[in-house]
Amino acid sequence: MKILFVASGSPATVFALAPLATAARNAGHDVFMGAVEDMVPYIASAGIPALSIAPSSIRRFATMDREGNPVRMPETPEEELDFAGHWFGRMAAGSMDALREVAANWRPDLVLGGSMSFAAALIAAELGVPYVRQAWDTGDAWRTDPAASEELQPELQVLGLDRLPEPDLFVDICPPSLRPADAPPAQMMRWVPANGQRQLEPWMYTKGDRPRVLVTSGSRLVFAKKTGFLRGLVADMAALDAEVVIATLDEVADELRAELPGVRAGWVPLDVVVPTCDVVVHHAGGVTALTAMNAGVPQLIVPQGGNFVEAGLRISDFGAAITVDENTPEAVEKACRELIGNPSYAERARALSAEIAALPLPADVVGVLERLV
Repeated sequence: MKILFVASGSPATVFALAPLATAARNAGHDVFMGAVEDMVPYIASAGIPALSIAPSSIRRFATMDREGNPVRMPETPEEELDFAGHWFGRMAAGSMDALREVAANWRPDLVLGGSMSFAAALIAAELGVPYVRQAWDTGDAWRTDPAASEELQPELQVLGLDRLPEPDLFVDICPPSLRPADAPPAQMMRWVPANGQRQLEPWMYTKGDRPRVLVTSGSRLVFAKKTGFLRGLVADMAALDAEVVIATLDEVADELRAELPGVRAGWVPLDVVVPTCDVVVHHAGGVTALTAMNAGVPQLIVPQGGNFVEAGLRISDFGAAITVDENTPEAVEKACRELIGNPSYAERARALSAEIAALPLPADVVGVLERLV
């Protein structure tokens, strides 16, 4: 069986699909994964045959319309969801020519796309093969679909559709206790971390005498050069007498280490480092949140907008995190002290870890894909 996986424009979208893609390859199936050009190295680093299906980075699709005119930036959370739907829609439209060329020479039997990889739905409909949608994280990405359908009207009309087609199967990786009440029926799957790796150093897998706090702003904010968020969070840690680890790109880390002596900074394998931490502080990133939940580590969530905010609040409501309303030094320090000092947060985080571990493995879900075809 040939399976075409379609990721998107950030490493997180590649890493989210990598475990199922790897399981399919290990089961003997032929697997390709496509994404925008600057994500190809991340696909290849995961050991998956990589396709460039759009020449631009996500920035162009996010900031310009199809004619190259600047688009108005969103100002409210509701506008952010529609904004995301439109630019992911533009990315899908910009990927179709390359996907058609691939399909002409390597026709897939099934197409699997991530949460907002709308090109997967379109190419599957064109080819008349099953379409599977896999969640990237615990966020409610379905709310972006109406705006994406609006953006993709030219492509949908050619197919005789007025909106994006429903998937033949939805694969969800959200711990059952955190699934929204209106979540669609799904084939559940255990989330497995698939982040980038590097040579390990002893500090990465050992724990010192002081509390360890990992701080990250995720790949999207880093690629957008919004490093002020990271600097602010690290400065907020100063009063805690904690060991601070900044998970970020190495080119950003060089600058941060010069400004913030005493912190460890750089690209670290989160699946190795996070289990040694007492708290993970982040921007409400979906993959970061899942990594912490998988390891049973409490989280401090400092939302930066988008559809991750609601997902972060569900983790806080469960008791495994604190979401701060205001990103101030006082609020961050107070929340970190509470997370480190109150064992109930770690207990609830471990409960989520147990839920994740009980879900079907990617290898089990490969069998479901086989039956679907």
